[in-house]
Amino acid sequence: MTSPFDPSLLLSRRGILGATAGVAVASAVATQSAESPRDAVTPAPRYPFRKSLNLWAMPYPAKMTLEQCLRLAKEAGFEGVELNYDLESDLSPKHGTAHFQEIRRMADRIGIAISGLCSFLFWPYPLTSNDPAKRQRGFELAGKIVECALDLGTRNVLVVPGAVCIPWRTDHEPVPNDVCLTRAKDAVSRMIPAAEKAGVTLNMENIFFNGFLLSPQEMVDFVDGFGSEHVRVHFDTGNIMMYQYPEHWIPILGKRIANVHLKEFTKKGTDTSLESFRPLLDGTTNWPAVMQALSVVGYDGYLTFEYFHPYEHYPEALVFQTSDSMDRMLGRKVYTPA
Repeated sequence: MTSPFDPSLLLSRRGILGATAGVAVASAVATQSAESPRDAVTPAPRYPFRKSLNLWAMPYPAKMTLEQCLRLAKEAGFEGVELNYDLESDLSPKHGTAHFQEIRRMADRIGIAISGLCSFLFWPYPLTSNDPAKRQRGFELAGKIVECALDLGTRNVLVVPGAVCIPWRTDHEPVPNDVCLTRAKDAVSRMIPAAEKAGVTLNMENIFFNGFLLSPQEMVDFVDGFGSEHVRVHFDTGNIMMYQYPEHWIPILGKRIANVHLKEFTKKGTDTSLESFRPLLDGTTNWPAVMQALSVVGYDGYLTFEYFHPYEHYPEALVFQTSDSMDRMLGRKVYTPA
């Protein structure tokens, strides 16, 4: 269709009249759309964040190998996968540099990035435990995680710096808040030289259920206190959802955010276990507000879906569903009702 502002229309009186009519029609259509909410569609924002998936959302290693999981994530449209360091897996103290570098090469062949490295080992071996042996073991394992991240070629290392309480572990003795803070500062300070050498960032995760760093201001003070570019924040949207809101934290944490977990949470229940976390969009998180807040602070890294219950049947369904949900959250897919 010829634009009413086509310069060729200026060559004739008929063209001028046609242009005027075209503008009038366009104006009428615009007015009609504005008056009809059903037809007025606001374009969905498109965000530059990269899609990632934590390995816990897939049936590894019970039903799928690491390679199969990486290929599934790639096929589903993810750009990265966050791996997990454990005592018994492809990523554990049982393996070393050669093995980890081969995993990185395998990911390269598949065409998917390793977006970060995290671990549940901070819970059985807290860096702030009252048991000196557990603190030391936790520190040793944290060092191995940093080394593994270097071998995998990822910059992001998730760190749980401390815990006053661990509700899901009966073997954890509560730690006084001031003692927890002192021990956490000491542990992270001792980790910084290794992080600097490896070129990775130690990203402090907000947990809430652990009774430590319960506000964004506390997290800011904790991270800034080290004065190191290698200490930043791994922001988890779900871990604070019981009493707070992720879109309130993000503007305060700002540029300190180095990596993000998208963890859906429902406020409809009162369960403090992992059962409160839901598949993406099946909760009460205000995702448009979260996406907008991340955009405003200039975040441009990975958004990693973290979930702990791979589907028993057709586990690939969760992966594809999550990818589709993230595409809509990122503005890559937009549905306009007819």
